[in-house]
Order: sequence, then structure tokens, then C-alpha cells
Amino acid sequence: MSSKKIVITGGPGSGKTSIINELLKRKHHCLPEISREIILEAKREGIDQLFLKDPILFSERLLHGRIVQYKTIHLDTPYLFFDRGIHDVVAYMDFINNTYPPIFVNACEQYIYDTIFILPPWKEIYISDNERYENYEQAILIFENLKTTYKKYGYNLIEVPFGTIEERADFILSTLNNS
Repeated sequence: MSSKKIVITGGPGSGKTSIINELLKRKHHCLPEISREIILEAKREGIDQLFLKDPILFSERLLHGRIVQYKTIHLDTPYLFFDRGIHDVVAYMDFINNTYPPIFVNACEQYIYDTIFILPPWKEIYISDNERYENYEQAILIFENLKTTYKKYGYNLIEVPFGTIEERADFILSTLNNS
């Protein structure tokens, strides 16, 4: 039996990666956010902000990477955690009001996750850095787009409450174990 595919999503700076790292510490199988890798790869190619320069190319690379992640199969664990899912790509494209080819919609319809946890914006922990160019107000709008996108594809989102990283990871695991 294959692992249940669990997405942890939310706007930038909401604590997703910290929770993924905590789940890794607890010996859970997790797949990392790949957008930073794509951003750094583009910088090596001489493109400072690929998402801003060519959002479709950036999103196509991201979509491909997330599909590869989705196809990862772990048979030895009940859950496989993803730091963002395929649907996040569409939510971000909608955030910038960019049109995109049907391949994006098809991917959202074809690749189905078992559970989606969403982290609300949290101003106290929000930090900008070299790969995160959104400000906090934009993070709120992205969060709303993520909710809209996942709901559009039939997902019931489970909002992770504020708390320590450990408390948030406990909430996710408790929710999964009680469902």
C-alpha cells in the first residue's frame, strides 16, 4: 500500500518549511519545497528573478518538479509530506493574474492528494529573504488564492493553528492519526 500524500501549504513565511523540518526530525518522509532550487538554478543561468521575468517558464519548471515529487512512492511509511503541492503553482499564477496553458489545470485534476493542511499568514514570524520577494500583504493574498484554488478542486482544507513548531507538527500528526 502506498503512503498517503499530505500537502502542507500556505503563503510565504507561514512556517511550512519549519514544520517539514520538524517532521523530518521525527523520522517522517517529507519532500522539500523546490521553488528555491529553481530560483537558484535560474540565477546560475543569469536570470535574477525567473518568476518575475518569465512566470510561465518558472511555473512550468515548478510544475514538472512537483509532478516528479508526486510520483515518489514510499511503501514503508503511512504518510508522505509535501512542502507545497501541484495546486500551489496554479494559485500563484492566479495571484499574478497570468493566463496559463491547460497543462496546469490538467495536472491539478490528475494528481490528487489525500489531505491538505494550510498555514495562515503569521506576521510575527514573517521574514523576507533573497528568494522570497513578497511582502506580508502579498503573503495574505497568496494565502487566499491558495484556499480558493484547493477548494476549487474539491479539497477540504485543514487550517493549522499558530503555536510552536512542535505544537503545529503535533496538530498535523494528531489530525492524521484521528481521521
